[in-house]
Parts: sequence; C-alpha cells; structure tokens
Amino acid sequence: MEEREMDLDQAASLLSGADMESTKALPAHGTPAFVMTDGSNGLARNLPGFAGKIPATCYPTLSAMATTWDRALVRRVARAIALDVRAAGAGVLLAPGMNLKRSPLGGRNFEYFSEDPVLTGDLASAFVAGAQSTGVAATAKHFAVNNQETDRMRVSADVDERALREVYLRAFEHVVRDAKPDLVMASYNRINGVYAAQNPWLLTEVLREEWGFDGVVVSDWGAVDDSVAAVAAGLDLQMPATGGASDRLLVHAVADGQLAESTVRTAAGRVAALARKIDRAAVEVPLSADDADALATEAAERSAVLLINERGTLPLGREISVALIGAFALAPRFQGAGSAGVNPLRPADSLVESLRDAHTGSVAFAAGYAASGVETSDELLTEAAETAAAAEVAIVVVGLPEDAESEGFDRTHLDLPAAQERAIAAVSNVAARTVVVVVAGGVVTMERWRAGVDAILSTGLSGQGVSRAVSRILTGAVSPSGRLAETIPLDLAHSPSHPTFPGERGRSTYGESIFVGYRGYDEQGADVAFPFGHGLSYTSFEYGSPRVSRDRDGWVCEVEVRNVGTTAGREVVQVYVSAPTEKARRARAELAGFDILDLEPGASANARVRCARRTLERWEPGTGWVLDSGDYAFLVSRSSRDVIAEVVQAVEGSSPTSLLTPDSTMVEWLEHPIIGGRLLERVAALDDTGATMGLLSSPVARLMIGGLPIKRLAVDDGNVLTVELLEDLATGS
Repeated sequence: MEEREMDLDQAASLLSGADMESTKALPAHGTPAFVMTDGSNGLARNLPGFAGKIPATCYPTLSAMATTWDRALVRRVARAIALDVRAAGAGVLLAPGMNLKRSPLGGRNFEYFSEDPVLTGDLASAFVAGAQSTGVAATAKHFAVNNQETDRMRVSADVDERALREVYLRAFEHVVRDAKPDLVMASYNRINGVYAAQNPWLLTEVLREEWGFDGVVVSDWGAVDDSVAAVAAGLDLQMPATGGASDRLLVHAVADGQLAESTVRTAAGRVAALARKIDRAAVEVPLSADDADALATEAAERSAVLLINERGTLPLGREISVALIGAFALAPRFQGAGSAGVNPLRPADSLVESLRDAHTGSVAFAAGYAASGVETSDELLTEAAETAAAAEVAIVVVGLPEDAESEGFDRTHLDLPAAQERAIAAVSNVAARTVVVVVAGGVVTMERWRAGVDAILSTGLSGQGVSRAVSRILTGAVSPSGRLAETIPLDLAHSPSHPTFPGERGRSTYGESIFVGYRGYDEQGADVAFPFGHGLSYTSFEYGSPRVSRDRDGWVCEVEVRNVGTTAGREVVQVYVSAPTEKARRARAELAGFDILDLEPGASANARVRCARRTLERWEPGTGWVLDSGDYAFLVSRSSRDVIAEVVQAVEGSSPTSLLTPDSTMVEWLEHPIIGGRLLERVAALDDTGATMGLLSSPVARLMIGGLPIKRLAVDDGNVLTVELLEDLATGS
C-alpha cells in the first residue's frame, strides 16, 4: 500500500526516529525502517547498548582527503565506506561533512574538507556519488554555517547575505544540484537568529524551491527546538526518538490549524520513499580487508603534503642512517575524536617498524617526549639528541594529542605542545639534517622551529595506513602530491575571522564577510606560512602557455604540463580567477577549478580545467547571481600565491537589476540600468521649472545626498517626485 493510505497519526509517526539510529516502520503501508550511521572516514556504527563500535577500515579524515584534491580517489573511498555501511545493516551514511573552515581553531575541522567552497563542493559531490553508487543514501551536512563547536547547539551565526551565498551555501548548492544526495542534515545553530532546523528560508525557499532538492531533510541529533515549527519550515525527520512526543505535537497542531495536514503528509511521503528506495537497493559485497587496507594506504599516501624540502633532504638515500624521534612514531594518531570515530579493523602500524621495513639503512629510535605528547624530561631530550647526532638524518614525529581537537569544543591556540617543540629543538641543534613529520587534523604553528629544520611533511589524520604511507614517501617509493586545502598562517591573529571567532553571548558575527580563508589573508596583504594549494613534489614540472575558451556554461582553461624531473610525479593544476571590482568588492583571486596529472619523467599532458560560470559570478542582494562585464584574469597556479601564467578574458556579463523601493537611495535609483532612465524621463515630463531635474543631475547633490532614501525628497512641495510615482516606476507601471 502507498503512503496516501496512512492516517494522520501514522504519517506523523514517520517524522521522528524510533531510537538513536533508526526510523519507524509501517509494515502495513509498505514502509520499512532504515538505519543511519556516522562514518565520514569509515563505518562508525555503534554496537548495541553503545558497547563500542563495529570494527571497520579507517580511512583518512575528510580534511586529509581534501589535500589529495582527487575527485576519483574520494569517490572510491566513499564507495568503500558505503559498502561497509550496508554490510553492517545500515542504509544511510551521515556524511560528508562539508562546512567551511572559517577559523583554524575549529575543533571539528578534521571532519571538513576545506576553507574554499569550490574545492569542498567538488570533493563532496564525488563523495556523495561514490556512496550512493552502492544504494546507500548519503547526507550532506551540517546545513548550514555550522563553523564552530563553541555553543554549537544554539549560537547564532550572523552572516550577511552575500557571504552566505558566495561562500557558505555555495558548496551545498553544488552538491545538491550535481550529486543529488538523498538527505541533507539541518545543523544545530541559528542563522541570523533562526534555528537552521526550523528555518523556512533555508530549508524550503533555498534548498527545495531554488535548488530543487527533493530528498529528506533530517535534523542533527537534538537540533530541533520546536517540532511543529521545524516541519512547517521543511524538516522531514527529527532525530533521535522523542518517545512519541513530537508525533502528538504535530497531530495537535494540525487539529488546531497551526500546521497544514498536507505538510505532514508530504514530509512523511519523503521519508517513506527514501525507506523504500534503500530497501530495494541491491546489496554488494564489501571490499576484502586486504583491499580496503590497500585503498586506505593509497589515500594516506596521496594526502601527505610536503611543505618544505631544503637541500634535497627527502627522499632518504638508500643506505643513509636515520634517527626516528618522537613517541607518536610508536603510536601515531590517525583520526579525530567524536561521533564519527572508527574502531579500526587494523590499527595504524608503528612508524618505527614501517620505516625499518621500507628503508635499507639503519633506523634508530628515541621517544623524545612522553606518550601523552605533552610532557618530556631532560633524560628523554638527551637521549633524542644523542640518537640524532649519531645519524645522517633525524626524523622528528610530532602532532596534536587527541584531546586537543575533537567534536564538541574549539581549539584555543595553534601551538604544538611545548614538550614536542623542545624535542624538535634538541634534535635540530645537533642533527646533520632534520625532517619533521606533523600528524594533526588541524593547522599548527611552525614558525618557532621551521628555520632550524630541512623538511616538513604534513600527514593530516590519514587513517590506518598512515605509517606505511609516510614510510613510502620518506624513502621515495611514492612522490608526495598533496596540496593544502587550508591556509597555514604565520600567526593566529592574522586569521580573517580572529576578531569575532567564536563570538560571545550566543552570537558569532561573521565580520570578515566573503573574505574567508585565503581570500581574507590576500585582502589583508598578510604574509602566510604556507598558502592554500601549496605542496611540493620530488620532481619538477614545466608549464606551457595556457589557453582559455568559452563553453556552454563557463570557461575552459587548458595548459600543457611536462615532468622535467627524474622521477614520476603528480601535479595539481589550479586555476584562480581575478574578477573586476568596479561594481563590488571581490577577492583578489578565487579558486575556479583544478585538474590532476600523473606524469612519468619526460612525459607531458594537457590539463583541462573547467571554470563554471558560477565561479565568476557574485551575489547581488535583492537581485541574485550577477556576472559583471569586464576583463577577468585566469591565473594558472601552483597555489593561491604561486601564479605561473595569466590569461585575460573579456567577459560580457549581465547587469544587475536590483529591486528598487522608495527606501532605495537616490544614487541606486539613478544608476539602475533600466529604471534610472525611466525616472529621468518621467521627471522631465513633469518638471516645468527644471528644479527637480537640476537636483537629480547635479554632481554635488549626488555626492552630498546621493545616499539619502529617495522618498525623503518627495516631501518637498517644490519637487515633482512623489511616493506614488516611485512606486509606479518600481513596479513597472
């Protein structure tokens, strides 16, 4: 039977969970239950009674996957995770998390892709496509502007409309339109004072009516403040279970005329349709443990970013003697803390053993600091220094302890523990060459010790394959190819959001507006430690002359790239766009697209980067998306600050047609491309004395009172302007 045969009580029952992870079933109406599970970097389903989690392959976190810039690899990993989800009896994967990294202090940054909406949108689309290719439903979350953990359950993210559209909603729009996720999760926070889970503008006007989303909107767990308001706004499924309380509220609201019965039935229909879709999907066999482990290791290899490599220190020579320093080399971190944590089927190997297996030279070990990562002693430091002095290269493994970054709280600084910095200093003072391997889910400050070391390799939190991946990179079996998905600042105070993050008294004001991440550092003219998109290789690449051409809905930038080094390598070709600034402030350059090339020594290939029209547009409040006419510079780059070549393209845009009211300013009326001329024509026909025309055409008047709402001029009896005339013109009468 179909959902139209349900009575109201049954329809309402589908709009909240049966327990912490499941929906309710209505067998008589052909509606099965479905199970939801976390798992952005591997299956994270809880065992009964929360007695732990089902063992599963642990892949790199989404922040680490982002540094691969590899859509195909993200899709493969997401598919593998989804196969584990289905095998564990669940049908919904509560991933990917795709909120932007507004601040490097975000406690959950390891679960999110990037500070950039184009990179986030492309990789999140790949994740959704990979997961849903198995019949498992993916969930784009946390919608929207959930950029901090501090007071996350109720804080109001106060964001201007332009920043919302151009930055914080853009990646979600791309995923909804391109990958069509089965679910979108409404976040805990308020947006400009209104809870996301009961925000009709967000959930209905934007998500459904504008973007065309036809799936299920589910709440974050406990995010609903008012069940009736949430369903009225466009929420379909409140989680977790409410013991029937929300069901009764909905039925009573319909009876009282507060809520349309059709709204309840429509939401129930969406939940029922998803349940049937999941139930009908064919079940595939998951990857074997060995194949999954190999994929996890490959992803870890691709996610590592080589930040500096002085004097060709890496890769290690075949017989070179190595001192491996750091307690984290024995037990490296490989994932973040919180609800998405995975019980690894195969815990990460010791880097000490992995490097000894991979390297033909000697590998000696000293702890340097305690297993906690936050304490050391003179004895440990002396042992580390002596071990390093006896080797040709010293490798110090450092990182953030698990309790430094997690869901539930934000970081308060970017520093490594002082004990680890002391270990770096003790080693670099005596070692012939020093390599630092940084294992952390978020940005850390490196400036106090960077000048004293020869190479820095950042691994992120890269899953159970981290030690094998790092060993293969250190020894040259794999050339590093990761690129930063987040700027590393010289100082936390340089972060564009620093003055207002995380806010106070229940509000977080996004004063930096559109200037998030690298856009903000560029706007300030601030030096950075390492720019967005940066990453080195063991080989070198040479670029030809780029070409830009128009396609059906955007532009295509093509450039030939040649591997001029002596080893195989991967290049990430990035294209940024610099837009005209006459009509509105714009970022100096914004990522518009990227491509990946794998090249053998001496080989060349053509990179093809598609730059969608939307990446050139800006949001005009009251109008919508606008493409300004003018010259656009397409910047072929290695990072946001390493431009290789520039192609300037003249673009014929679309003029904004702002909605005018009597409260719009005199200048806004006069500069409107259509109504401005009509206003002057009507005034000229009515103005016998010429006084009003003289006022409107006077440069001095424009300068002095051009910002005055035009209706205030209509109160002057000597002026032919009237509110009625303005309203007629504004409505096209």
